[in-house]
Amino acid sequence: MIFNYCPICGSKLIIKDSWDEGGVPYCEIDKTMFFDLPKPCVVVAVIKDDKILLLKQSYIFKNSKVLISGYVGIGESVEDTVYREVKEETGIDIENIKYLGSDFVKGKELLMLTYMAKYKSGDINKSSEVEWLDWSHIEDALCEMSEDEVGKRVVRKVLKEMGYDGKKAFRCEGNQCEI
Repeated sequence: MIFNYCPICGSKLIIKDSWDEGGVPYCEIDKTMFFDLPKPCVVVAVIKDDKILLLKQSYIFKNSKVLISGYVGIGESVEDTVYREVKEETGIDIENIKYLGSDFVKGKELLMLTYMAKYKSGDINKSSEVEWLDWSHIEDALCEMSEDEVGKRVVRKVLKEMGYDGKKAFRCEGNQCEI
């Protein structure tokens, strides 16, 4: 979030030097600096045997399947968000979550915290915000996620974690897909 006005008093902020952080929006009335903050989100690859859970949400990408994702709520740990988002969007329970790293989405100020998790139990029951949801073979995921660059990076990390040494999963790299 980029601040132009003080969220406490509403006055126009000035830029003040903050040593190692450089220029930071500052309120002269409240004597407070307001650092720009990214919005933390989770992206979760849910794995069941040799399958990965993919979904379709046209408001994210028109022609691409995606992984489960969602914003971290106030007062919620990132791990709690992982469990909550999977349950809300799919109806299933997961276990053995593992942090895979992070990505930053420029222009949207999103800090994407990426995870993989194993399917534990439950039947798929998609939420109303999801158009389509189903298990896909892990080797087909990169081809099915044509627009989702962050999701594809997560799938590559998952393949590495799984010890995948085949070539089929990477056949669509560079958008040259041959299914």
